[in-house]
Amino acid sequence: MYDIKALYEAGSVAEAVRLRVEHPEAQIIAGGSDVLVQIREGRRAGVELISIYGIDALRGVTLDEAENLRIGSLTSFSHITRDPLIQRHCPVLGEAVDQVGGPQIRNIGTIGGNTCNGVTSADSASTLFAWDAVIELTGPEGVRRLPIADFYLRAGKVDVRPGEIQTAILIPRESYENCYGHYIKYAMRSAMDIATLGCSVNVRLSPDGTIARARIAYGVAGPVPLRAATAEAVARGQIPSRALADRFARAVLEDIHPRDSWRAAKDFREHIAVETARRAFCESVRRAGGELA
Repeated sequence: MYDIKALYEAGSVAEAVRLRVEHPEAQIIAGGSDVLVQIREGRRAGVELISIYGIDALRGVTLDEAENLRIGSLTSFSHITRDPLIQRHCPVLGEAVDQVGGPQIRNIGTIGGNTCNGVTSADSASTLFAWDAVIELTGPEGVRRLPIADFYLRAGKVDVRPGEIQTAILIPRESYENCYGHYIKYAMRSAMDIATLGCSVNVRLSPDGTIARARIAYGVAGPVPLRAATAEAVARGQIPSRALADRFARAVLEDIHPRDSWRAAKDFREHIAVETARRAFCESVRRAGGELA
C-alpha cells in the first residue's frame, strides 16, 4: 500500500514552483522509482507529493546558444543513452546511466531524480562531476545555476532551496569538447545492484600528444561524489604511458575518503579505486586517439 496524503500535479515549471511554495513539506516526484519504494516501505508515510512528471519542457537534450549540453531534469536514463547529442559529445554519460538498475528503471528513472537524491552511489554523479556539470534550479526568485560540486552538501542532502525544483543539468562546451572518457562501475553483481564504487575519467590530448586535461571523479569514495584533484594534477602536461597511469591511479588515495560498510571494507574500496582509475585512464587515452608508451 502507498500511504499518500495528497498528490498535486504540475503542468508547468511555474506551477511546480507555486505548488512548492504553497506546500513546503511536499516531496517532488518524477519517475517515482525511488520515492514510491520509500513510501511502500513506510519511510514516507502520509507524505504529500508534487508530481512534475507531466512537464514535457523538462525532457530532452539540446545545445544552448553557447553550445553547452543541456539535459532536462526529466530526461530518462534510456533517452540519455540513445540521444544523438550525448552519443556525439559525451557518450560516457550514456554508458554510465545505462548501468542503472534494469530496463524498466532506466525507462522511468530520470537524471534529475538521480542527482537530487544526493546519494554518493548514483551512477550519473561521478561522470557529471568529471565533466564539470552545472545544476540549474528554478524557484520563486528565478533561475539559479551552480557547479555540481556545490550542489551536493552532505550525504543525502543537496542544495535545493524552498520553492525550487531542478530544471536542467548542463555540461559546458569547454568540458566536453575534444574530451573522451570511460566509466567503470564496480558492484557485487553485474546488474541490478548499487555501486560499491564508481569511477569516471576523461582526458583531452594536446596536438603534441601530451595530456592537456585530465578529470577523475568517484562515487562511493566519500559521503558525496568527489573529484580526485591530486591525480588530475599528476597527469596534466605529461606524455601518456603505463607508468603515468600507475602514478595517476595511486595519487587518487590522496583525495578519496571511502568507509567501511556491509558492501565493502575501506581498504578494498581503496584497492578498487586505484585499479579502476588505472583502467579508466588507459581507456580514456585510447578513446582520445592516444597511445600508452
